[in-house]
Amino acid sequence: DCSLYVNNINSMSKEEKLLFLKSPNEFRVRYLYHSYRLTLASLVKSAKAVLPSSVDLSKIHFSKHILGLILTYHINYGLSTRKTASLMSDVHGVSISHQTVSNYANATSRIIRPFLDDFPYELTDSLCADETYVKVRGRQNYVFFFFDSIKKIIISHDVFSTRCTFSAIKAISMALSKFKRIPESLSIVTDGNPIYLAARQFFLQNDVSFDIHQVIGLKNKDAVSREYRPHKQVIERLNRTLKWCYRPKNGFKSLETANSFLTLFATFFNFLRPHSTLEKRVPVEIPELKNLPHMPARWLKLIEMSYDHISKLQSQAS
Repeated sequence: DCSLYVNNINSMSKEEKLLFLKSPNEFRVRYLYHSYRLTLASLVKSAKAVLPSSVDLSKIHFSKHILGLILTYHINYGLSTRKTASLMSDVHGVSISHQTVSNYANATSRIIRPFLDDFPYELTDSLCADETYVKVRGRQNYVFFFFDSIKKIIISHDVFSTRCTFSAIKAISMALSKFKRIPESLSIVTDGNPIYLAARQFFLQNDVSFDIHQVIGLKNKDAVSREYRPHKQVIERLNRTLKWCYRPKNGFKSLETANSFLTLFATFFNFLRPHSTLEKRVPVEIPELKNLPHMPARWLKLIEMSYDHISKLQSQAS
């Protein structure tokens, strides 16, 4: 008795009705509704969890400057763990294994992640989003990037094993958590993937509103694509920057390792990497980093500030 269903059936031609009897899945004649089993509170709780590290960076065998050099070569210059270890031996005379390089990077990412997530970013109401892939044990996994297209700040960067609505919801939740107050005019530019519209429905059910503008395909065949194509191109350039850093890694052993790398990449991109469209300034300027003499010292300062941030979180929790 649904009026939409009845009208859609009655509007079909004889040929369409015959095809509908054979292949009903090719027609959209009913309302589509998504019922979600997760809540915003559960998303926020999982995002705020601080994972312990098996490596204590304050007790490593090498000096702190060596740690800063390793992060600089491995993240800033996109070298693999093996090439980083070889460079440390050939140039600096430091004998270190590629597994130790990986352990240091993973430990640093766990220390820095709360600082990166909780930093008081000054964001605009113009975001863009896209998925790109990285390989984990030879299989494609998906990086969901959310990016301030004006300030050039990465605000969501997690890796998921599937490209689904739940992944989009978690990525959007992480992006929205960066705002002190969600702007009424917030808009997100995405590609034509329907998971973003389905995710938007979840947030509307939780009284969180924002606009989604979908840029379809490679040619501007509609008004929305013509207007918002520049925003889509912005995040495509971010994807290329990630690929430049990721390609020498030749994939990751686990989803955890992939997320550790993306945390360090986002830290580098937001706080340490000068951006050409920002007149060679970094997207987020931290006063404590400005007068430091070189990049290893900046990485060490970020780690120090991250330890202080975790201490504050622990004291607040107690």
